[in-house]
Amino acid sequence: MITWQWCTLDELPARRMYAVFAAREAVFVVEQACAYQELDGLDLEAQHLVGWDGSEVAAYLRVLDPGTRFAEPSIGRILTTSRFRGSGLGRELVSLSLARLDERFPARNVRISAQAHLERFYASYGFAVVSEPYLEDGIPHVEMLRARL
Repeated sequence: MITWQWCTLDELPARRMYAVFAAREAVFVVEQACAYQELDGLDLEAQHLVGWDGSEVAAYLRVLDPGTRFAEPSIGRILTTSRFRGSGLGRELVSLSLARLDERFPARNVRISAQAHLERFYASYGFAVVSEPYLEDGIPHVEMLRARL
């Protein structure tokens, strides 16, 4: 059973923080064969949503307030670890984060930088592409906006 936790980095014990960063590195650096600065300084300002299976990270994302990365609130570093893919956990993760953003920032748009191959996934949540494709860390991305106004 997955236990969902909203927290700041200061609220995560060291071993749990390590598990989160190890999961992000496994997905974004190792699996995607992409060498980049995964720890970008934004984690200190973020709210983190972690899906735990015991002490193992099953799913994760971070939420950034308006003015942190974009003018709008945003979600990013969205992942489901390999053992949990195909279970619907990613959908639950994104749904939980958007519900939280709707509570914290009613009627505010949400902007993401999405890997281009996931465009249809995010479109199912009301996101629309608002940029030309661009490379971010060597991977094609598009900016997408979920309009709430």
